[in-house]
Amino acid sequence: MAYLFHTIFYQPIFNLLIFLYNIIPGHDLAFAIIILTIIIKLILLPLSKQSIKSQKALQELQPKIEELKKQHGSNKEEMARATMALYKENKINPFSSCLPLLLQLPFFFAVFQVFRDFNIAGNIEKNIYSFVAKPETVNVMGFFNTMDLAKPSIPLAVLAGLAQFWQAKMMMTKQPVPPISSESKDENITAIMNKQMLYMMPALTVFIGITMPGGLSLYWLTITLLTALQQLYVFKHKAKEENKVEVIKQ
Repeated sequence: MAYLFHTIFYQPIFNLLIFLYNIIPGHDLAFAIIILTIIIKLILLPLSKQSIKSQKALQELQPKIEELKKQHGSNKEEMARATMALYKENKINPFSSCLPLLLQLPFFFAVFQVFRDFNIAGNIEKNIYSFVAKPETVNVMGFFNTMDLAKPSIPLAVLAGLAQFWQAKMMMTKQPVPPISSESKDENITAIMNKQMLYMMPALTVFIGITMPGGLSLYWLTITLLTALQQLYVFKHKAKEENKVEVIKQ
């Protein structure tokens, strides 16, 4: 398994990064990482597009799920049956939002290992392809020699956390908070948990980022921004399609 991961993910990403580093004027590692991230994002574009659509659909379906909770109460079997029927009626696969994210994890771990191993002696000779030019040295200073990407970067970690907050905030469906009652207790708990996750995940990103190489934080920042921009496009396109449907109905 480790050999397959190394061959399928680690080495191609490592060599692509070296190739980009070689051809970029000034051999700026930061810009090589940004271009590498864009390429990875393009490879994963179909998966991430499906994931965004599924996550948004599940968010929009949440009020109906809360209504089902009121109807079926503690009858878990009926609740599960009604929920699956609701998904089927709206043509939503609840697992389709998770699978694309899981498939992206090998790329993330491979990028992490690439940045972690950059300063290990002999690592380039060991993993470089024969058709990729081997640089004598790799300058880990990026952004015109202003930032050491082999060391943790607090600014990049904070920016990555803010980008993730923006992306998550965009994904959330704004719903009015119901008054506290026995019927709305579950809805309030769900709203509180969603709000906690909205702040917890960006905070966790910052915490992890300040302990990892700056190159990894730059990768995470870039791919999060690209995903957020993709969300904007998907949501606007969906809104236009819905407006067209409404006009036709009228």
